[in-house]
Amino acid sequence: MAGVEEVRVVVAHDERATLRVGDVFLKIDADQTRTDVEVEAMALAPIPTARVLWRKPPVLALAALPGMALGRLGEPSPASSAAWAAAGAAARTLHDAPLPPWPGRRLDELASRLDGGCEWLVANGVLPTDVVNRNRQVAEAALRPWKPVFTHGDLQITHVFVDDDEITGVIDWSEAAQGDALYDLAVLTLGHEEHLDDVVAGYGTDVDLDVIRGWWSWRSLVAARWLVEHGFDPSLPGCEFDVLRSRM
Repeated sequence: MAGVEEVRVVVAHDERATLRVGDVFLKIDADQTRTDVEVEAMALAPIPTARVLWRKPPVLALAALPGMALGRLGEPSPASSAAWAAAGAAARTLHDAPLPPWPGRRLDELASRLDGGCEWLVANGVLPTDVVNRNRQVAEAALRPWKPVFTHGDLQITHVFVDDDEITGVIDWSEAAQGDALYDLAVLTLGHEEHLDDVVAGYGTDVDLDVIRGWWSWRSLVAARWLVEHGFDPSLPGCEFDVLRSRM
């Protein structure tokens, strides 16, 4: 990396940080369990991922991916319908792969997280009670038994890179586990409902849209406290709070 003129902070909070130095991303995480999962998941995944350059705890060095992210939450996506469909196809390839050897979160744990998220939002007056209650009802559709698949676990659009309508790689695998396929599809389309049809077309099979909507509500309700406490703003236009209000 000699001669690099700029070090850019991609994301930073009190749990982890990611820096870009030239064509290298340096991920710094005090919890090496997350990094263990990320490295193993990338090795197992049947879709393109970032190349591991080296690992010296607590730092993981990854090669930059070509292309651009599929988009950002709260902003119109610059990617084409074909790129969104390619993301759906990549998700299907992942979900058809053999399960990773470690389990995901249990249904009762997900329900408990929903309870806690809703209680915090109401107790702190962050959102109107009727918005929280309505979305809690919508979220219940997602909390049902499912056949576990190999899930990315945090398949947000900033983690999916495309170039010429093809997927060049998927990053940030620390939440990968056995889980619900529709959760991945919901996270991918959160705040970008207009591209859900493209993703489903690429995925290549019918999906339960009520479950997708349920996961949109669950994710937004549960994530709000973490986002606020780590310096992010879920009230920005097009972000989590707008997703919740759109269910009214």
